[in-house]
Amino acid sequence: MQPPRVSDTSEDARQVQYRVLRAMSPTRKLVLVEDANRAARRLAMAGIAMRHPEVTPAERVRLLMDLVLGAELAARVYGPWKVDEAR
Repeated sequence: MQPPRVSDTSEDARQVQYRVLRAMSPTRKLVLVEDANRAARRLAMAGIAMRHPEVTPAERVRLLMDLVLGAELAARVYGPWKVDEAR
């Protein structure tokens, strides 16, 4: 299965990327994925804070769970919160 092509990456550059990824240990790959997930979570939290400056940090986490899990599952897991009205 071919990965999606990124239009701004040349074929030579893509081959170098593949070579580098193949040479990485599974642990290093996992660290990279973990770093990317942390960065995405920080960006999501920053966006929530910008859109909802009135909510507490705990409520921001709850809104993040709405994004991560979906509102319905987040409500089942964490219970309904007043921030459900803030969306």
